Amino acid sequence: MNYKQNAKIEQVKESTLVVGVDIGSETHYARAFDYRGKEVSKRVFKFSSDLHGFTCFYEWLVENGKRAEKTEVLIGCEPTGHYWYTFEKYIREHGMKLVLVNPFSVKRLKELDDNSPKKTDHKDPKTIAKLIVDGRYCYPYIPEGIYADLREVVSSRDRIQKELNAASNRIQRWLKIYFPEYLKVYRKFDAQSGLQVLEKAPLPDDIIRLGAEGINKIWRTNKMRAVGMKRAMTLIEAAHNSVGIHGGAGARCELRLLLNDYETKKTQMETVTQSMVEVVMQVPHVEKLLAIKGVGIVTVAGFLAEIGDIRRFDSPKQIQKYAGLELVESSSGKHKGQTRISKRGRRKLRRVLFQVVLPLIGQNPEFREVYDYYSTRIRNPLKGHQAMIAVSCKVIRVFFAILRNGCDYSAERFRKDIRRPESKAA
Repeated sequence: MNYKQNAKIEQVKESTLVVGVDIGSETHYARAFDYRGKEVSKRVFKFSSDLHGFTCFYEWLVENGKRAEKTEVLIGCEPTGHYWYTFEKYIREHGMKLVLVNPFSVKRLKELDDNSPKKTDHKDPKTIAKLIVDGRYCYPYIPEGIYADLREVVSSRDRIQKELNAASNRIQRWLKIYFPEYLKVYRKFDAQSGLQVLEKAPLPDDIIRLGAEGINKIWRTNKMRAVGMKRAMTLIEAAHNSVGIHGGAGARCELRLLLNDYETKKTQMETVTQSMVEVVMQVPHVEKLLAIKGVGIVTVAGFLAEIGDIRRFDSPKQIQKYAGLELVESSSGKHKGQTRISKRGRRKLRRVLFQVVLPLIGQNPEFREVYDYYSTRIRNPLKGHQAMIAVSCKVIRVFFAILRNGCDYSAERFRKDIRRPESKAA
């Protein structure tokens, strides 16, 4: 990913066969061109996304390479969902190069040939090949080893977290319909003593029939502490004064299903979190990141899952651009446009950085000092979110230095790295 555009253009030589492939869910389409953009293939080649199709594609490449007297092959495609993973694996195993082009660039460039916004499986391979000839492509990064495991386990954790939140919201919705007073007795709906009662007596009428002795018996059977007759009487009183809808067997069945789903997701969350911790602790120098006050294991895992091996970056600015935190502006002549971040990067990485900035500002004194400086400086003070973005860039620099060089975090050195031009002028 460190190639400049001139170096990318130089990869396309006179002896290079440039192949554009339009990736589909089950069927792919390919066209071959030379280094000047002249088509070599006689027609669009269609092949399936399986071993037989990939083998036919390889034979088609060899045939066109011999006919055009090309000794090298450069294949390009769009990163269409997950459909290109198996194709990339086959290309890599056969000693060929696969590069990726930006789908946004394909959308803009496809009108140059026929002045039409038409998008077809026959047209896109040509547009992709033209972008490759112009050097407008990038090399894909497929994480391997612990970084691949970490990306998978973090992705699974994010998915389970969303499902757990959805299950939580469904239970609270049910309670507000049938037993809204429960949420006044328990500040958190998932209090263990409260859930044990709901499993046996979901509706207010069921709680009244069960009585304080019955409720207390449930807690004693499950060896619950810090709850007794006083809490049971409070729950009975709430059930007597409930304004909820009178439910029946359907409401009871629904709550039981919701509680089972919630407990299942909690168990899955504990399992995947444990796996995440085991994997992330295998990455070198992670313990030095966790020594920073305000930085947690979830943040470090999310950061590493998005960037992969830190050694593939030469500077923290590349990670900043990779996260979409690069500053851009729209200016022309005397007009000075407003500066903003590009947001053209990994959305999850931006989210992780934003999530770590909040506890760092609240708990870490040196990061709070940086935030206060950016938001109160005399020249060009930043607003709240702008200052948080600036602190996020500082976080990237700190993480990069520790993971790349293995050095320890130093609060004193961090403070000295803040540039204060107004103090120099004074």
